[in-house]
Amino acid sequence: MARKAPGKYYRKGLTMPDAMALFTDEQAVERMFIEARWPDGIACPHCGSLSIGERPDRKPLPFRCGDCHKDFSVKTGTAMEASKLPLTKWALAAYLMTTNLKGVSSMKLHRDLGVTQKTAWFMAHRIRETWGAADTPFAGPVEADETFIGGLEKNKHGRKRLRAGRGPVGKAPVVGVRDRESGRVAVAHVSGTDKATLQGFVVDQTEPSATVYTDDHAGYQGIPRPHSTVRHSVGQYVEGMAHTNGMESFWSMLKRGYHGTYHWMSEKHLGRYVGEFAGRHNDRRSDTLDQIRRIMAGLVGKRLKYEDLTA
Repeated sequence: MARKAPGKYYRKGLTMPDAMALFTDEQAVERMFIEARWPDGIACPHCGSLSIGERPDRKPLPFRCGDCHKDFSVKTGTAMEASKLPLTKWALAAYLMTTNLKGVSSMKLHRDLGVTQKTAWFMAHRIRETWGAADTPFAGPVEADETFIGGLEKNKHGRKRLRAGRGPVGKAPVVGVRDRESGRVAVAHVSGTDKATLQGFVVDQTEPSATVYTDDHAGYQGIPRPHSTVRHSVGQYVEGMAHTNGMESFWSMLKRGYHGTYHWMSEKHLGRYVGEFAGRHNDRRSDTLDQIRRIMAGLVGKRLKYEDLTA
């Protein structure tokens, strides 16, 4: 019997030495960003013109549009705009966030990239913007489930305890669906786990004919989809095809990232962290370099200002 290879053996990874060799030449990395952003040739981000000239001294910016006469760089109109960081550090940050399945803290980025913790935190949030929503609706069958993210009330400082009970008190609800055919997930931070919220999310993410498998949470009862449940409340976890094991596996990875890497996720930014884990999960079958190229392309049009993050 052939021995099963570990992990996603069919995809091509990128070792740390290879990444360091690839992402240390600023001009080479700029070409990667240009090819990812403009696969058919450089176009002006202001007017779309293809009449582009390159300044010999590359100042004040390397490219100039022959039609609107505006200067620009590969950073213009992206989440990197106005950033003074070299493209090599953006590429290395994308590599680190892509290859660490449980995420990378801003403190580790700060140490590995030689930037301040504040810069690393801002940088990571801008990269998270590239992991957008999954292509939905899913045709199914799908698994739908909800979970709660946050620390235990008993572990919180006395001033921060809500003193409103146990279980999910003080935690933030997150709901997700996983398409069994493709393995892709769609996940969101939501305001609650009432019927309208849970069913509204599942309906938005699935085709009308998609079979939905859930646990026996009352919020899923009566959902306008073919529906089967398992009764977690009585210790039943599989009933024929009905189970939510795939979605729970995703929650397990998310929570390992919460406890082991970030230790805390602000509820204000929880949607971005959840999107990071979902995006990395959905792209996990691709070669590492292809994942990084998608991040490079995904930065376009994702302008995010520091004051917007901290407001």
